[in-house]
Amino acid sequence: MSELSVKYGENQRSIPAPATVADAIKVFDRDVLKKSLAAKVNGEEVDLNKELTATDEVLSIEPITAGTRDGLEVLRHSTAHLLAAAVLDLFPGTKLGIGPALMDDPRYGYFYDLIAPRHLTEADLPVIEKRMRELAKRDLRYRREDVGKAKILEIFKERDEPLKCELIDEKVSNTASVYYIEGSPFIDFCMGPHVPHTGKLKAFKLLALSGAYWKGDAENEQMQRIYGTAFATQEELDAWLKQREEAEKRDHRRLGRELDLFSISDDYGPGLILWHPKGSIVRMEMERLLREELDKRGYSFVFTPHIAKRELWRISGHEENYADSMYAPTSIEEEEYRLKPMNCPFHIGIYRSSPRSYRDLPQRYSEMGMVYRAELSGTLHGLLRVRGFSVDDAHLFVRPDQVHAEVADCLDFAIKVFDTYGFDKVKFELSVRGGAENKGYLGADEDWIQAEEQLASALKERRILYERIEGEAAFYGPKIDIKIEDAIGRIWQLGTIQLDFNLPERFELEYTGDDNLKHRPFMIHRALFGSIERFFGVLIEHYAGAFPLWLAPVQVAILPITDRINEYAEKVAGELKTSGFRVETNTKSDKIGAKIRDAQLQKIPYMLILGDQELANTQVAVRERKQGDIGAMSLEEFKEMIAEQKQSRSL
Repeated sequence: MSELSVKYGENQRSIPAPATVADAIKVFDRDVLKKSLAAKVNGEEVDLNKELTATDEVLSIEPITAGTRDGLEVLRHSTAHLLAAAVLDLFPGTKLGIGPALMDDPRYGYFYDLIAPRHLTEADLPVIEKRMRELAKRDLRYRREDVGKAKILEIFKERDEPLKCELIDEKVSNTASVYYIEGSPFIDFCMGPHVPHTGKLKAFKLLALSGAYWKGDAENEQMQRIYGTAFATQEELDAWLKQREEAEKRDHRRLGRELDLFSISDDYGPGLILWHPKGSIVRMEMERLLREELDKRGYSFVFTPHIAKRELWRISGHEENYADSMYAPTSIEEEEYRLKPMNCPFHIGIYRSSPRSYRDLPQRYSEMGMVYRAELSGTLHGLLRVRGFSVDDAHLFVRPDQVHAEVADCLDFAIKVFDTYGFDKVKFELSVRGGAENKGYLGADEDWIQAEEQLASALKERRILYERIEGEAAFYGPKIDIKIEDAIGRIWQLGTIQLDFNLPERFELEYTGDDNLKHRPFMIHRALFGSIERFFGVLIEHYAGAFPLWLAPVQVAILPITDRINEYAEKVAGELKTSGFRVETNTKSDKIGAKIRDAQLQKIPYMLILGDQELANTQVAVRERKQGDIGAMSLEEFKEMIAEQKQSRSL
């Protein structure tokens, strides 16, 4: 009998072949097998029922359990397929599109695009969800078959699934996998892995129904998209639904309108933000904080064009790896140009403009640079996903011996800035190349290993806990992704610190070393907010529109009780403005209760109620947004109190 050599954690033993992945895990730990949804075999994600065949290679097996990010992704992807199975069961003749898990979208956990025989409505969602639960209780098996391209096309042509046939034509070269949910009408072209059977899916909810275009292109067929989410336990799902209810109250799109912060108009183009005066004040304060810190850390401020010759993007690798996200070229005097999706090549141009010595490094360039991405209309979402946005971008050109210190300073920078906004729960992920071979990664293996070690070393030196994410590096190098948890527990992907050894090679960057020879610098890409627009949207929802004093568009509302106090109100407002505070005076002939209510709705931090008594005593009656009335005081006392809050950027 042949045997398999299996490694599980630190343990290794031989087991009889053939055996499934589940059989192998069971030999080592029966309890873990009960919690497992899938597994990694030598780093590759596979189904638990995958059969292991005899080989001279040691098979390293790592279970994927529900309590991990990988496990949650398997759960959600499997639930998306369960959704499709239920729709096919209820509405025969439905044509299927795609149904991915969503791991970084705080609103949803998965979706499935489809074309049903009739238009589905919100009233259909409870019916579909009920059928999903019925199928889940039957413990139906997810079965995978690996077959050739011709056979897969034949299967889906027979099922009259033109969209699946189109995907197969595009993505399959020789063989690929097909998944069945046995006992249901569902079959899909998919890489997997999935849970072993539907009984593993116990906590899910359908959330919304929307329109969608095939592949997000408005020129393609109109479809419907069903959104849902799934968790390992009902307790997790219930907590998330409660959080979602709170999130709806904080929706930045609604608050943006109510507080007059920004707008988006189809007249100008979807995904393009019009910053209103009040929103612009918040933005300027955000940028002021960054500039103060950048100045302290020795960054230089630069400005670059919005457009450049197409050849620049070919050299950078964006034409090869990022073209789908770039706007189409435009011709000027027989030369092709593209709107920039990134600032990196422009900062490279500044570096290349002069010879550099080892004494000149590091060079740190910072820019609030506007960039443009050709995002599909179906993916746009308020400020959180747009087509034109400003990146709080920085590029550092460093010697190899400077990488560690500069990355460590970027980490300190991120922690300091996010702490100022009240984000005290910051999560770090080290995204590496891993075993992925289909993402167009550039550069030699030894460069990748060295770069990944440099980033890991900086994280460890700062005693920062981090999660290593395989296969999620940028195409030009590994990166540290920074995520924050907001006031209601949602996780947001924001900043990134990326180490790049490819662009310096592609653009032939050099510096003269102390040996008088030419050397290649490393390049560090650093953004903390990711985009000003996205971070602004996160802040609106984090604070529920009630910005702290230092960020608030209007810091003080002056509310005279009667018209005869208006002159005193204007005098108070003038003194506050002279002291550098943002003030609005409400001299309408409304009752004071209405004025207070309006200021509360506008979420203004402080209100000064002025009546005959305040005029007589040359005082102001102070009302705070949350505490209510806090008493009368002199204007100087009030200015001193809020000046300290403003200066310290207190929350």
